[in-house]
Amino acid sequence: MTETVREKAALAVAEIETVAQAVLADPGKEMVALAAAPAPVAEEIRARMAEINLGDSSSIMYFGSRAQNDLQAVSQEMLADVKNKDVGPAGDSLSAIVTTIRGFSVSELDVRRKQSWWERLTGRAAPFAQFLARYEAVQTQIDRITDELLSHETKLLKDVKALDLLYAKTLGFYDELALFIAAGEEKLREVDATVIPAKEAEVAAAPEEQKVLRAQELRDLRAARDDLERRVHDLKLTRQVTMQSLPSIRLVQENDKSLVTKINSTLVNTVPLWETQLAQAVTIQRSAEAARAVRQASDLTNELLTANAKNLREANAAVRTEMERGIFDIEAVKAANGELIATIEDSLRIADEGKRKRAAAEKDLGEMETQLRETLSSARAKPTADKS
Repeated sequence: MTETVREKAALAVAEIETVAQAVLADPGKEMVALAAAPAPVAEEIRARMAEINLGDSSSIMYFGSRAQNDLQAVSQEMLADVKNKDVGPAGDSLSAIVTTIRGFSVSELDVRRKQSWWERLTGRAAPFAQFLARYEAVQTQIDRITDELLSHETKLLKDVKALDLLYAKTLGFYDELALFIAAGEEKLREVDATVIPAKEAEVAAAPEEQKVLRAQELRDLRAARDDLERRVHDLKLTRQVTMQSLPSIRLVQENDKSLVTKINSTLVNTVPLWETQLAQAVTIQRSAEAARAVRQASDLTNELLTANAKNLREANAAVRTEMERGIFDIEAVKAANGELIATIEDSLRIADEGKRKRAAAEKDLGEMETQLRETLSSARAKPTADKS
């Protein structure tokens, strides 16, 4: 809500209290006849009786109409003001602001909440930027609606004041009708008791040539009397309808006053409270974002510490192992020694085998040499024997 609207709403509180505390007078009691009326009222009744001229039908026809002039002026002014209002009911704006506030779901845009299956399926996230964009859109709507509510409040206050005036004029018309009715009834009583009997006596005493004229005057007088009676009856009906309109005006006023009070309470209390709560929600979301970033940093630090500790342990084990090793591993020395011994043994075995083979070869050579000498010796002896 803008600061201008807030200031205007605060200034309207005093005016609303003044309007709400205005006390409307109740309609008067039963009508008072001329004989029982106090002196000031009796004078008012006689003044209205003087307006009746039985010889003038228009005076009877418009008897009591003068009281309606002020009332009609006020009513027409109110109707003209209503025609100039090109706005919807204030209740619609109140409903709109409630709908707007309820339409803003903080939980739906909570970045800490677990995403729905549809959001997971469509891959849609609930980022904090979306939360702020929604908040700004709703805030714009609230500002627009509060401006409308302030305008409604001003018009309703004007209507309440106009209804105060209309009620006062209607109540005055109601009391005025009582005077006209009392005056009419008193005139009827006077006509019935005095004027008509006097006219009847005049007709009876008139010469024969004037009886028809005087009889016509009597009929006209009685017709005027009946017209007056009907007019008084109409005034009584009008007074009854006027009496019924007074509580109707009060009811409309009370509704307008209640609506004005509700609008002002919404502007002064509800909207600022909602804006405060929404601002807190935004702040909480920002805190959640900051906490999440801090948690991620802490998690990364812890992961680095854990990884470094693990690497340090592995490196230390490798270094210490290498440090504790000799230049040659004992197992390697043992293996090399075993191989060396086996090599020496193989050499000795091969040497012995060579000696054995050489000895056998020398023996074979000796035998072959002996055989060769014997063969050669045998070959030389055969030719000598042939000569002998």
